[in-house]
Amino acid sequence: MKKMILLTVAALATLFLVSGCGKHEAKTKHEIVMGVTGGPYNDLFDEAVAPMLEKEGYKIKRVNFSQFMQSNTALGEGSIDVNVAQHTAYMNVFNREKKTDLVPLVATPSVPCSLYSAKYKSAADLKDGMSVGIPQDPSNAARAYALLADAGWIKVDPKVKATELSAKSITENPHHLAIKEMDSNTLPHVLDDLDFEIIPGSNVQDAKIEDQINLIKKENISKDLEIVAAVKKENQNKDWAQAIKKAYQSKAFKDYVKKHDPKHYWVMPH
Repeated sequence: MKKMILLTVAALATLFLVSGCGKHEAKTKHEIVMGVTGGPYNDLFDEAVAPMLEKEGYKIKRVNFSQFMQSNTALGEGSIDVNVAQHTAYMNVFNREKKTDLVPLVATPSVPCSLYSAKYKSAADLKDGMSVGIPQDPSNAARAYALLADAGWIKVDPKVKATELSAKSITENPHHLAIKEMDSNTLPHVLDDLDFEIIPGSNVQDAKIEDQINLIKKENISKDLEIVAAVKKENQNKDWAQAIKKAYQSKAFKDYVKKHDPKHYWVMPH
């Protein structure tokens, strides 16, 4: 009988230890899988955020994607944990179209989507009938139309949200501008073919064309256009996700950006 009692106690103790370990492992994640599509946002993560996470014991595994939509799909499916390259307006459209539940974990520094020209130096050079290239994806196209309206080059329907503007939202085009929508990656390669372009800052940096273009008007980034670290809704309160959030909001991170941004390239979150 004593032997049976001892065996039962031992079995219960083993079960307790196993279940306890399982709970600990479920609570603590030591590897963070990051979706990478290139660009300055991932570079900033690697240079300033990843070292902080690694000091806390996390390992960063990076999975590369040729297109950002692939990264977002993987995030929605749970095969990666986080990506850093989209704004909330884009995320909302993606969630609606793909039936995903991605959420913004924390706002990060952003790069404006601004109006440039390789041919002209100021807005005063604008003439009727000139061509303007803009991104064709819906969220960045909306930013472009809002920027053109802010510059006074077009007028748009005031009933349409700034994040939902499209060519159909234009109510007046007094300069008869030829507005051409195209892939954002194409814009840097057709600078000589167009008079003006609205290019996302990440594309400007990737193409290394800063010295080839004149800044005509800089975008004022609204909160829903700030770049965010995105995760699945079910993960936003997990330890590893909160560690990412804490790193981006830390004084050390802000000091790093300030020190390594002499040209004021980054716009800090509101």
